[in-house]
Amino acid sequence: MISRIGGMCPFWLCLGSFLLASSAAAQIAPTGSLTLQAAVARALALNPTIAAARLRGPINLAGLAVASERLNPEAAVEIEKETPKQAFGLALPVELGGKRARRIALGEATIRTGEAELAAVIAQVRNDVRRAYFAQLVAESRSTLMQELQMLSVRARDTAEARFGEGDAPRLELFQAQLALAAAENEATAAGGETTAARARLNAVLALPLDSATTLTDALDAGEVMTTQAALTLAENASTELMSLDRQIEEQRAKLNLAQALRVPDAIPALTFTHDAQPEFTYGWRAGLAITVPLFTTHRAGVAVEQTTLDQLISARQAAVTRITGEVTAAVVLAQAERQLYLRYRDEIIPQALQVEQLAQDSYQLGQTGLVALLQALQSTRDVRLRSLDAMNQFQTALADLERAVGAPLP
Repeated sequence: MISRIGGMCPFWLCLGSFLLASSAAAQIAPTGSLTLQAAVARALALNPTIAAARLRGPINLAGLAVASERLNPEAAVEIEKETPKQAFGLALPVELGGKRARRIALGEATIRTGEAELAAVIAQVRNDVRRAYFAQLVAESRSTLMQELQMLSVRARDTAEARFGEGDAPRLELFQAQLALAAAENEATAAGGETTAARARLNAVLALPLDSATTLTDALDAGEVMTTQAALTLAENASTELMSLDRQIEEQRAKLNLAQALRVPDAIPALTFTHDAQPEFTYGWRAGLAITVPLFTTHRAGVAVEQTTLDQLISARQAAVTRITGEVTAAVVLAQAERQLYLRYRDEIIPQALQVEQLAQDSYQLGQTGLVALLQALQSTRDVRLRSLDAMNQFQTALADLERAVGAPLP
């Protein structure tokens, strides 16, 4: 027994080194800290997708200015051989049926539609930030877990070497420990790569350099699940998708009104001054009025097109309401189930798995069990903790799906 205890010295030295390394790593100042709220605020200010969507605002304002323009007058000069030899005319088109007012109304409706579409883009970017933020948190947690398992494998390898050196364990145990360590190192390397990729995706959404190192400060299990009724009420009142459809319907009604106004023909009054018509007169004048006769083109087909398009948009909104109701209800139920699953892992399963792992380590150190039992215990604990991370990832994904279905930020 004394020889076995003496053989554990490498284990305790390795454990002490691990704790010292962890303490030193904790003292390294992060290059920056970021909450989810701060990440969203940065994305709203600097995200290139939002910046591109905002550029539609000046375009729509310019379109309103174009719609407000009036028709230009037409000037005519005629020089003829017959009398009167000169004629100077001016014609001023007059739009009837309220065409200009309805063009202005359409331009204003287009501006509101653009604002609603910008709000939808912002909601999508917010959702992208949430997904990328918690994806990086999960990747970092998985990488930390893989590093811990790698350290455990190092300790198991060191213990196996010590026992083999003292003749208390066969060479097979040493080879098994070395193989387990190689596998743990491989998985730790893969987890580190996933963390780097997740960080790059978040940095891209936040318009940061892709290799920027930030410390995410929100808890992995942050976020509460709304009740179904609260989520449906929020979707009804704040859904950017429904708001966008409402604005499109409003814009389409303005297009329909303009199409109906186009059925009214315009009038073109004209006034002409004449000169040199001797011997009858030297100066004269004549007035005229021209009106387009809607004989072949009546714009009835244009009205039908706009009316059909309006009917289609109204139907699309009704379908969107039905779909959003189903998606929100399903997302709430799924998020509640995923949260319960994670809480059970956190409060019951993981503590039990860690206790089993500690007992397996103690038994192996005392020589009561072999290395195979220890490795199985370590593998079992790793699987449980990975499933816990998967459950939390699914919970955050469900919250992101709920936010996307609602079409507005979750409270």
